[in-house]
Amino acid sequence: MAASKANKETCGAFEPCLWGDFFVNYTSTSSQGSEEWMRERREQLKGEVCRKFEAGKAMSVADTVRLVDTLERLGIDNHFVKEVEEALDRVHDEELDFGSSNDLDVVALRFRLLWQHGFWVSADVFDKFRDDDTGSFNINLSNDPRGLLSLYNAAHMAVPGETILDDVIAFTRRHLEAAKGKLTSPIKEQVSRALEIPLPRFMRQLETMHHITEYEKEEPHDIMMLELAKINLNLLRSVHLKELKDLSLWWRDLYDSVKHFHSFGVFHGEESSAARIILTKVFGLLVLIDDTFDVRATFEESQMLDDALQRWDESMVSLISEYLRMFYIKTLSNFNEMEDTLEPYEKYRMAYVKKEYQLQSKSSIQQAKWFNENCTPSFKEHLDVSLMATGLPLLFFTALMRAGQAINNEAFEWALDMPDMFYANIEEWVASSMTLLLTSKGSARRMWPALWSAT
Repeated sequence: MAASKANKETCGAFEPCLWGDFFVNYTSTSSQGSEEWMRERREQLKGEVCRKFEAGKAMSVADTVRLVDTLERLGIDNHFVKEVEEALDRVHDEELDFGSSNDLDVVALRFRLLWQHGFWVSADVFDKFRDDDTGSFNINLSNDPRGLLSLYNAAHMAVPGETILDDVIAFTRRHLEAAKGKLTSPIKEQVSRALEIPLPRFMRQLETMHHITEYEKEEPHDIMMLELAKINLNLLRSVHLKELKDLSLWWRDLYDSVKHFHSFGVFHGEESSAARIILTKVFGLLVLIDDTFDVRATFEESQMLDDALQRWDESMVSLISEYLRMFYIKTLSNFNEMEDTLEPYEKYRMAYVKKEYQLQSKSSIQQAKWFNENCTPSFKEHLDVSLMATGLPLLFFTALMRAGQAINNEAFEWALDMPDMFYANIEEWVASSMTLLLTSKGSARRMWPALWSAT
């Protein structure tokens, strides 16, 4: 909340960023020739993997879901979007034949991947692993740690009301915790990681970094896919470092490097560079206004700044404190510059992001008012204002803005009304739902079936 006049500049003692000018001074260690070689080699390896899919049209369900899972965890599935969709279409169509499978790992993998890509699958597929008399899961499943891990991760695709998956999580977690100390690498590390953060909720970029090392230890493993994953990760790292240099020059305070890391959780591909930069810039402007209200500005100065932001007009600059004028002008100009980078069909979406930024300011002012007036709001009032003040709705709208043509105007209007899902662990929902949304059109259909515009 806004500082009082007495302690306007005494709140907080912030240490300088440990990164210093590291990203500003960054120079790629890869020669242009080596980067060109990596890109050429990547194309060659992509061709080899595509041939696997061609041959895979006769593959079993088990081999198909394991191939798709490996591609996703190695972070290279974005190069095979069409092939993955066609493969999962076949897996879904073979549902009747699949029903006789008793391989827990395959059943769980199939369930998770189909749900993840927008196909509906009943949780009844797990009934075969229950005891007919007691209804409990068969105790001998505890002897299959890989199957248990797949089942545990699959169960986290649950939607409200699927009590069977709640039982699955409790059962698998208990047995994985008990088995953790007896496991060997690499499944030991995979289990430990999943127990902390289940795979569907884990940041894909970090999962890729872990899984490349783990996959190399697995026998058998596909040498070509492993090489493709390593080359792809190196090229992506180079792109990320260039992005951080651009952002660091945009804002020399390199606290931006932390914010940019979070943007990987939503936009992780090399082709999403522009989207990551916009998300990081909005994050930076969010932090600036939050710190201004919390530490720098008095309540009266904060009110004047908020009034100007609600008008969104440069002519308002003369009405705010002199030291805040540059911040106000830069805020407006940065939003205009970001809008200029959008595709024509995306430009209308910037109005929603601006609206959320204004609501962010308004919520901060409301908190400051309660503080200055020594007012204790009701729980509902506090929840509504604090939810907006987290900045997560603003970041969600910013990510949604770059979600491609899969999203229409009605989706923004729906989200603007703050549906109940925003109140249900919003941070986790934003990260996981945007990952799903940006991964496949099928996910968008599943999340917002009524708002999906025909393509």
